[in-house]
Amino acid sequence: MAYTPELSYEASCTLRRISWSLNKPMTKTLEWIFTDLVKFIPSGAICEACKDKSKCSACSFSNEGKGGVSEKNMQ
Repeated sequence: MAYTPELSYEASCTLRRISWSLNKPMTKTLEWIFTDLVKFIPSGAICEACKDKSKCSACSFSNEGKGGVSEKNMQ
C-alpha cells in the first residue's frame, strides 16, 4: 500500500463500533467498506469528479468496472 491514512479519534471510534456490530476486526471492516459498501453509493457524482479516467475498467464506481449504483437504479 502506497499511503496509510491516519484516522481521527472520532473516525477510529466509529470504525471500531461498526466492526463490533459486524463481528469483524477493524482491518476487515475497513476492507468491507471499500468492497461492499461502495455498491450502495451512487456512482454519478464520483465519476463526474474523477481525475483519473484511465482506470474506469477497474473502478468500483464505474459502470465499466465492478459496479457502484447508478442514479437510475436508486429510484
